[in-house]
Amino acid sequence: MLGVDTNIIVRYLTGDHPQQSAQAKNLIDNEQVFVGTTVLLETEWVLRSAYGFGGLQVANALRGFAGLAHVTLEEPQLAAQALDRLEAGMDFADALHLTKTGDCDAFVTFDRKFVRLAGKLGIAAVRQI
Repeated sequence: MLGVDTNIIVRYLTGDHPQQSAQAKNLIDNEQVFVGTTVLLETEWVLRSAYGFGGLQVANALRGFAGLAHVTLEEPQLAAQALDRLEAGMDFADALHLTKTGDCDAFVTFDRKFVRLAGKLGIAAVRQI
């Protein structure tokens, strides 16, 4: 199994660089690859900030990628729940942070918008300090 970097996934998903995209496609279609949670986080950020993907586009792209036969995610349940929350309007990084703290009594933040959105989503364990 080979660990892959963000740039491999981005090239695979966007096809924006003919040579590198072809290499990424060949690798991912023919080798077992491992995607760390931090790589997934960075991939979301790159797709959103550099390529203009919206939340639903990112979620669809990452879900499709994660479902490929040769792709293994470090924490698939965490990723799935964070992608659900992304689709519901939450920032992906916030969704990962929140999901990762599952056994904590609460997740505290200064981010009022995050607290309001979590409340709208029925996640009472997010509160402002």
